[in-house]
Amino acid sequence: MAHIPRSALLLGLAGLIPFVWGAITAAFPDLAMWSVRTIGSRLTGPYVGLFYGAIIMSFMSGVLWGFAARATGMVASTGYALSVIPALWAFFMTGGGPTSAGISLIAGFIGLLGLDWLFWKQGLAPDWWLSLRVMLTVVVVACLAVPLV
Repeated sequence: MAHIPRSALLLGLAGLIPFVWGAITAAFPDLAMWSVRTIGSRLTGPYVGLFYGAIIMSFMSGVLWGFAARATGMVASTGYALSVIPALWAFFMTGGGPTSAGISLIAGFIGLLGLDWLFWKQGLAPDWWLSLRVMLTVVVVACLAVPLV
């Protein structure tokens, strides 16, 4: 796998901040109370990770759509169809409360990694894509798991 461009790496790592903040505020009740008073409950504990996770799943659908646009014929058609799955997953699977939504998002991000691999394997994603996505997915899944334990 190729070297991850610095800008992609830094932006990817910056995109982890809401997930990490959600995990930290879920693990430390005093920090969670401060966060609720200061920035609100939606940006504290599991809620920030769940809300942001649904947004990122939808964003990743757009990224995969862009990869599909690099293909032709049946590969493109299949790629377009597969690219909408993360957004639909987030829409339909995150409404049943924080525990089930967290479990669904964890499953969604693991499934998304499979789609990342497929697009990468087909040569539609950059050479470095899978290296970046594995690293980010491990952190996202770990952060989403914190409120569940």
